[in-house]
Amino acid sequence: MTDNEQTTAAKKRLADERSAREKAHAEQREATAGVKPTPTQEENDLAAMGVHIVEHEPDGSADPNEPQTKQVEATKRERSSYQTRATTPST
Repeated sequence: MTDNEQTTAAKKRLADERSAREKAHAEQREATAGVKPTPTQEENDLAAMGVHIVEHEPDGSADPNEPQTKQVEATKRERSSYQTRATTPST
């Protein structure tokens, strides 16, 4: 591979990585677009004035008690591909 081919390949790989990174950033921004901070500024101001806040306003994020399917799917695949050695009884 000549120097010019290496440079071209490196530039292509860099462009591919950049586009993948931009896509991931766009997905992240899209996922967090409707989310607001908890506690909100109003809740912080009320707490600073001594008001006890029992329940926060919903922040728009996913329920934290919801099962995480990504981890479940990953463990299913890992376990299904793992095979142990077969044992044979010694005689």
